[in-house]
Amino acid sequence: MGLLVILVVAMLSSRAQQDIQFSQYVFNPLFINPAYSGYRGDTYISGIYRQQWVGVPGAPRTAAASVDWLVPGREERMAFSAKVMSDKLGPQNTLFASGGYAYRIPMDELGAKRLCLGFGVGITQYTIDGQAFKYVDNNDAAVPVGKTNKLVPDANIGVYYYTPKWYIGLAANDLLSTSTADVKYTWSAQTFRSMERSAHLYLNAGFVVPLSATVKLKPSFLWKEDFKGPSNVDLNAFFLLHDIVWLGGSYRTGLRVWNQAKLQKGLESTDAIAAIVEVYATPTLRIGYSYDFTTSKLNPYQNGTHEISVGMRVLSKKAERTLSPRYF
Repeated sequence: MGLLVILVVAMLSSRAQQDIQFSQYVFNPLFINPAYSGYRGDTYISGIYRQQWVGVPGAPRTAAASVDWLVPGREERMAFSAKVMSDKLGPQNTLFASGGYAYRIPMDELGAKRLCLGFGVGITQYTIDGQAFKYVDNNDAAVPVGKTNKLVPDANIGVYYYTPKWYIGLAANDLLSTSTADVKYTWSAQTFRSMERSAHLYLNAGFVVPLSATVKLKPSFLWKEDFKGPSNVDLNAFFLLHDIVWLGGSYRTGLRVWNQAKLQKGLESTDAIAAIVEVYATPTLRIGYSYDFTTSKLNPYQNGTHEISVGMRVLSKKAERTLSPRYF
């Protein structure tokens, strides 16, 4: 119970929060970059569920789903997407929904290399449930009563360039957060701030190299930055076996890159190590699982993080699409 109180107080007292980051984002970057829409060449439906810090009361639980599709055309230049996400932490819940558009510019005659520009707009509902709080004294003025919520608009933009062998992407999310700093709730002269997030910048890149006729290696990285807290960096590496099974992992750490005078000194740099497996149960159905080993001082108080994902590619009428592998 004590740890839950620490988590809740830390979240409520902060002006802005870190974006949710899935360990398996590498298999669907649409969750961080709207310009990724249409990359797979067909309609793609994806879902993911993450239960963080198992064993900690009120620990984060996140569920998300997305769909993206190409607009029929000779050069397949346009694509759309839709995303929904629910994130629950103790008495707080954030529900997000958005729609996105991407314009895909062919950079060669076959369209295998493209520069994609994307943007998205949406809305976020922030909710605090006072009934989820536990207290000792009845009628404590510091404990909110009942449930209340606020709606806030949101926007994101991105650019994504890919070839058959490598890719690079840059995206900015939660762009309207700075204009919604007044999102807060008040009970009995007590002010509680929501889970409102700050604007984030994402830079990611990766490539695929064949090691043999049946084995490929895919290294990648993601840099996540909000210019307020430590910079977060993910280093990933996966082996693809027979174009069916992905085996690999991710190392997540925090770096102090900028001169941030207000940033607390002595913060831990290590965060987590994730073991990840993805399997193509059929040529169009992907199933994934990851387990995060927490490497920070929180490790003794929790039992790891579980994440399950599923993705389904809905093939178009062009049969040749099934012969085109998608590594990113």
